[in-house]
Amino acid sequence: MNFCSHCGKPVALEVPPGDNRPRYLCRSCGHVHYENPRIVVGCVVEHAGAILLCRRAIEPRYGFWTVPAGFMELGETLGEAAARETWEEAEAQVDLGAMFAVVDVVQARQVHVFFDGVLRQGTFGAGEETLESRLFAPPDIPWSEIAFPSVTIALDQYLRNPRRADGPVHLASVPRVRLA
Repeated sequence: MNFCSHCGKPVALEVPPGDNRPRYLCRSCGHVHYENPRIVVGCVVEHAGAILLCRRAIEPRYGFWTVPAGFMELGETLGEAAARETWEEAEAQVDLGAMFAVVDVVQARQVHVFFDGVLRQGTFGAGEETLESRLFAPPDIPWSEIAFPSVTIALDQYLRNPRRADGPVHLASVPRVRLA
């Protein structure tokens, strides 16, 4: 951030009075610009014992596999976002189940939330951001081609733990990579 969205003057990254971490601060009007993590919501969709994965048609990780997921929009609940992203990416309607995993992705400034879901009518396709969608039996999941560590964590948790509407919710963090 270079300029204040309130007055247009330059901002500086510094710890505001009474705070404990650097924030973008406008020295002209005093406005503090808070940055918070973005929420990504996804769904592990099951049909007849197989898992629905989408091959990405966009960067980052073009051509790699993921579960249907994307950024939550204003005005949506977590569940609505998961169902919408599943439709947009895999042209699949789901009966949404329980939230089962929350993964902190600190370096990307994101929190990833995963639900389980059951494919309605057994039909799916490929949305605009998807090259192809496919059902994988658990032993056939292309683990080395999964796009993101958070998806690997979610798939692993989904397959290892029976889903129950009352939890538990698995909490995890993607390990931070140290930059040289």
